Amino acid sequence: MTLEEPAGVEHLAKAQCWELLKGQVVGRLGVVSAGHPEIFPVNYAVHNGSVVFRTAAGTKLSASMPNAQVVFEIDGYDPHAEQAWSVILRGSAQEVAARVEPDGLPLQPWQAGAKNHFIRINAQHLSGRRFKVSEPDIWATPLSDPRRASFE
Repeated sequence: MTLEEPAGVEHLAKAQCWELLKGQVVGRLGVVSAGHPEIFPVNYAVHNGSVVFRTAAGTKLSASMPNAQVVFEIDGYDPHAEQAWSVILRGSAQEVAARVEPDGLPLQPWQAGAKNHFIRINAQHLSGRRFKVSEPDIWATPLSDPRRASFE
């Protein structure tokens, strides 16, 4: 069975995907831990054709080592163009020594505590898409507007 792509979906070139990745600061890391999928928000930076983030010891670190296959995703909405977009990067994760990372890499932890582990996701597959939203006026309204995400 093949799924047909809806009309109006633009597949982004790799250069466009990297530009979108560079323009954001928070993404979602997907890993498999103890046989179960897990998703974590992380602040990150793009460096030398890869995504780098900091973490403490724990699930993100253990599920990313050694050279585990992970997925990283960002998305957004451009209200002026009335378009939504998403970028997905799949690759292998590896810990790198903090001294290897450049001093200027903007990876200050948001949460208090030592985040002494630098993880680099080496891109093996990068894809993105952009599309016009079906009801742009709803997306430009406050979250309290009853037209937004009502499941009643």
